[in-house]
Amino acid sequence: MSPTSETAHGGRRLVIVESPAKAKTIKGYLGPGYVVEASVGHIRDLPNGAAEVPEKYTGEVRRLGVDVEHDFQPIYVVNADKKAQVRKLKELLAESDELYLATDEDREGEAIAWHLQEVLKPKVPVHRMVFHEITKDAIRAAVANPRELNTRMVDAQETRRILDRLYGYEVSPVLWKKVMRGLSAGRVQSVATRLVVERERERIAFRSAEYWDLTGTFSTGRPGDPSDPSSLVARLNSVDGRRVAQGRDFGPDGRLKSDQVLHLDEANARALAAALADSSFAVRSVESKPYRRSPYAPFRTTTLQQEASRKLGFGAKSTMQVAQKLYENGFITYMRTDSTTLSDTAISAARAQVTQLYGAGYLPDKPRTYAGKVKNAQEAHEAIRPSGDRFRTPAETGLSGDQFRLYELIWKRTVASQMKDAVGNSVTVRIGGTSSDGRNAEFTASGKTITFHGFMKAYVEGADDPNAELDDRERRLPQVAEGDALSAEEMSVDGHATKPPARYTEASLVKELEEREIGRPSTYASIIGTILDRGYVFKKGTALVPSFLSFAVVNLLETHFGRLVDYDFTAKMEDDLDRIAQGEAQAVPWLRRFYFGEGDDNAGAASSAGNGDGDHLGGLKELVTDLGAIDAKEISSFPVGDGIMLRVGRYGPYVERGEKDAEGHQRADVPEEMAPDELTVAYAEELLAKPSGDFELGADPVSGNQIVAKDGRYGPYVTEILPDGTPKTGKNAVKPRTASLFKSMSLDTVTLDDALKLMSLPRVVGTDAEGVEITAQNGRYGPYLKKGTDSRSLTGEDQLFDITLEEALAIYAQPKQRGRAAAKPPLKELGTDPVSERPVVVKDGRFGPYVTDGETNATLRTDDSVEGITPERGYELLAEKRAKTPAKKTAKKVAKKAPAKKATTAKKAAAKKTTAKKAAGAGTATAKKTAAKKSSASASGSAKTDM
Repeated sequence: MSPTSETAHGGRRLVIVESPAKAKTIKGYLGPGYVVEASVGHIRDLPNGAAEVPEKYTGEVRRLGVDVEHDFQPIYVVNADKKAQVRKLKELLAESDELYLATDEDREGEAIAWHLQEVLKPKVPVHRMVFHEITKDAIRAAVANPRELNTRMVDAQETRRILDRLYGYEVSPVLWKKVMRGLSAGRVQSVATRLVVERERERIAFRSAEYWDLTGTFSTGRPGDPSDPSSLVARLNSVDGRRVAQGRDFGPDGRLKSDQVLHLDEANARALAAALADSSFAVRSVESKPYRRSPYAPFRTTTLQQEASRKLGFGAKSTMQVAQKLYENGFITYMRTDSTTLSDTAISAARAQVTQLYGAGYLPDKPRTYAGKVKNAQEAHEAIRPSGDRFRTPAETGLSGDQFRLYELIWKRTVASQMKDAVGNSVTVRIGGTSSDGRNAEFTASGKTITFHGFMKAYVEGADDPNAELDDRERRLPQVAEGDALSAEEMSVDGHATKPPARYTEASLVKELEEREIGRPSTYASIIGTILDRGYVFKKGTALVPSFLSFAVVNLLETHFGRLVDYDFTAKMEDDLDRIAQGEAQAVPWLRRFYFGEGDDNAGAASSAGNGDGDHLGGLKELVTDLGAIDAKEISSFPVGDGIMLRVGRYGPYVERGEKDAEGHQRADVPEEMAPDELTVAYAEELLAKPSGDFELGADPVSGNQIVAKDGRYGPYVTEILPDGTPKTGKNAVKPRTASLFKSMSLDTVTLDDALKLMSLPRVVGTDAEGVEITAQNGRYGPYLKKGTDSRSLTGEDQLFDITLEEALAIYAQPKQRGRAAAKPPLKELGTDPVSERPVVVKDGRFGPYVTDGETNATLRTDDSVEGITPERGYELLAEKRAKTPAKKTAKKVAKKAPAKKATTAKKAAAKKTTAKKAAGAGTATAKKTAAKKSSASASGSAKTDM
């Protein structure tokens, strides 16, 4: 039945989707009779703290939000910032005759639909409406062909949510106590952090090796043309039958892996080049092979993130944000998918465009199909492709900026996937000669020619290594035959040094996680965002650099919770969760085994929750109970060399030599933006040699208090030492006078007079005609004048002591510069933000450089620079700021409008059992148990993360 014919009967139908943008688009396709509203993501979740837990729950339930003693029942509460939206949905439902739950067709979407049904308690028919693209035909087909809720998918999402809650809420407090407050641990985020840390450890341990080789330019003596060059460049391959060592022949310790290769140093390489300079050379062999390259599979979530990083410079989060916009506005299919499959409709559309744009010669006889490579792929979606049964070319979309660029990438990849192979020839030429000192040298040259570009006419995949050769690169060699004489035009000597393994980028970390089968592709963007936000990792360019803090966290987890950050264990855990989702295992026994250990009689079959080898293996609860064995200082200390230790303290990293309070003890802070592999012994010595500690400047002649200069976390400053017995807290507390040093001052040159002048600030300059006091003050962002609430910047620090009342009044007589007219020109223009669709620029503000789209401002991080910031990084900073700010504002408004009411769980109802049983379908024993569990639970939810 079509939407038009349904509405003719006068019914009113409420359709609930996840996002307002999607609601707006779908409303336009359904027309009158349909009310389309957004849930705005999850409406319920586990409580964020004990205050949100209903009073009837006590003990561990209040802390965890999960009743671990009663089959791990989750306690669900409506999110504070969603209560108003829930009220709105209930009001709309009261006026409706049918309810369509049109959330995304994945685990999270299915869970959101279930929660909506549990909270709204509809008394009208409920339909589960699913689609993977937002086009008129797809939406109308979805309305006409609804299905029941899939409780198995809901169970799978709930099990993951409970597991992640137990992991995070049990392990994170250990980090608070032993490393630093506010840290977090997570099932996947901790493993991802460990990967980045281990790569940095490899870089720290790496020892570079130097090696040399020869490159010869050989001439055929014939005139050349583009199809037959006259010369070729070949690299020395062997000398007297021994292969010449290249970078791959050296280990990370800088030593050769085998003594069977010839290691040339500079002297030997130059001597050999001189001995070969006048030698005769000839072609020893020519080996030609056919070259064939098939097109790449259509995009799935992870390959889209990787390729958008390589080709567009997008971070994983930015890619998903732009893709979400494209999906909601009907340009592409659903962007969270493990599938590389295209529907028959999509294949027909792609093949039609191949013929139209490139000609029938580029179209294979049969449609191409691609097998899925992701183990236990979860979602039944297609690959990511342009939507509709006729693909719009990028020029036809009307898109611009990042949305245009990402759509073009998806469109090209989809069309190319249905084109013919690229074919050609690859050739290897071996050239030999004898040096003047009798050594037999052999050079090798490789070439490739593409005779038919096939799919490469539309698309060529990028590479993680910027120096890698792309598939469409041709290298033409002269047409030579065995025995042909060649002359050496040039013999060059080249020196090389082996390089440490490259740091992960967002693209390569996503690839690594997927290859290790850790986590789920749809969650990788949020995982990377989490480890960046937590300060475990920061960016230098596109590289992911671990902080010193992450070294301490990973050290603790590896030492005392090794199983939880073991790569194989985490991958097996993912398998177990998939088995639960597929109905092959039960959630409660698995969770009991994971949390309480395998000693439980009801633990069920062996799995990653235990080792399954018959030995006792404690559960998570046992692991976090014995904290006495964890030495906080030891897990946060790392040897640098020469008796110097790097320590991660509660206020940041520092280097230290000797024991505290012992003679000769030295300590110095380490710049937080420093990459761990850059902290050498020499640099540590340099830090320790800088002035540190307290510099006694003398006594204040008025108060008699000692004045000292110190190096603090925010720079050098002076302060006074208050006498013993001075109250430091309470109503009569006395705070010591403190002042930051001017930029022109340093700890080893500041004097007592300087300190007293600094601590005399703020200085009263005088009063204006109305008697309002004007003061000169030194702030975090420089010197300024203050009159009431009106502040004016000063140009120099010396003005704080020199400026007169007349000069101050003259400054205040000028109109205050504010707004666009007074703004400085932007430092850099970045393009159009994909979310706000407003121009983004970099500006210089009181807080330093920041990016802004005119609505949202985001300060550049320590690893960002004005020169190096990319448009994508700018959009990412703005997106992060938006994600933090609105939630706070909303929470404040809700709190102000009405006091938070006690959250209550849904009451048990026999009717719920019937509904759940019907949704489950077959009604097996497992399904019945699941339905009963659902009826007694109060409802689930979580953000789309897998941590």
